Amino acid sequence: MRTGWCYDARFLLHKTGEHHPERPERLRAITARLGDEGLLARLTPLIFGPADRRWIETTHAPAYIDRVRAACLGGQPYIDSADSAICKESFDVALLAVGAVLASADAVMSGQVDNAFCAVRPPGHHAERDLSMGFCLFNNVAIAARYLQQRWSVPRVLILDWDVHHGNGTQHAFEEDPSVLFCSFHEHPAFLYPGTGFEEEIGRGAASGRTLNIAMRPGAGDAEYQQVFTLKFVPAARAFHPDFILVSAGFDAHEADPLAHLRVTDAGFAWLSQAIVNLAHELCRDRLIAVLEGGYDLDALGRCAAKLVATMLDGPVDRASMAHKAGVH
Repeated sequence: MRTGWCYDARFLLHKTGEHHPERPERLRAITARLGDEGLLARLTPLIFGPADRRWIETTHAPAYIDRVRAACLGGQPYIDSADSAICKESFDVALLAVGAVLASADAVMSGQVDNAFCAVRPPGHHAERDLSMGFCLFNNVAIAARYLQQRWSVPRVLILDWDVHHGNGTQHAFEEDPSVLFCSFHEHPAFLYPGTGFEEEIGRGAASGRTLNIAMRPGAGDAEYQQVFTLKFVPAARAFHPDFILVSAGFDAHEADPLAHLRVTDAGFAWLSQAIVNLAHELCRDRLIAVLEGGYDLDALGRCAAKLVATMLDGPVDRASMAHKAGVH
C-alpha cells in the first residue's frame, strides 16, 4: 500500500506548558518510533500548507475563528478553558494541522496514495462550532469530512473515533446529517470527560441512527473492544456503505495511559488497526485517513501509532491472520 505521511516540525511550536499532557514530545515519540522501525522510509511524504479559512468555516463559526486568532496573537495562555492551552504560534499551527488532513484527502482521492496518517497537533475532536474544549482548537476530522463532500463530492463519509474520550465536537457537527456516520468508542461518559456520548445519543431527524456511541466501562480491554467492533460497529458500517473512512486515532485507551481507566494493550490496538484497514478495503477501495488525537503515555503512543502506520502500509489480511492477532487459536 502507498501510505501518505503528514508531519511538520512546526507542529512542535504549539506550546502548552511544562506539565500539560498534550505536549510536543508526543510527536517526537511517534516520529522516533517510526524511524526506529524503518517505517518512515516506506511512507510517502505529502506537501501541505495552512488550510484556507473557508474550509474551517464549514465547521466553525467565523466569530470563533476570529476569537482563536485574537487569543493566540494576543498572548493569552488559554482559550475557553484552562485545558485548551495556547501560545502565539497556536493559531497558525492549528491551520497547518487542518491543512495536513485536507492534503491527505486530496492525495487519496487523486490516487497519489491509498491511505494516509496525519501526525498533527493540536488535536481536534472536542472542538465545537464556537467553543474550544479538551486541548482542541479546530476539528480536523470534521473539517476533512466536509472537505471530502464539497471538494470531492464524496457522498458518504464514515468517522470512527477510538480516542478514549468522546468526540463531542465531531458528533455535534453531524448529528443532523445522514450523509455522515459517526461512531465513537470511548470510556463511559459517567466516568470520563467530556460527559457526552451516551448510547441513547443516536442522531436527530433524518440522521437518527447515524450516530453510534459505544461506551466502555472502566477496565474494558482488548476482548471487549474486539467484541463491540465486530458485533456493533462492523454491521453499522456495512449498512451505511461509506465512500471514505476517517479515523480519529487516539491511543489513550491504552492500559498505560494516565488520563483514563481502560486496558487496551499494544496487541489490542494492532487488532483495531488491522480491522479498520480491512474494512476500508472491503467498503471503500482502501480510502482511509487516520488523524492523531489523544494518547499521553509517550512509549505506548509511539508503539501503537507505529503499529497503525505499519498496518496501513501492509494492507488488508485474511480472517485467519485477524484471528491470530486477536489471540484466537
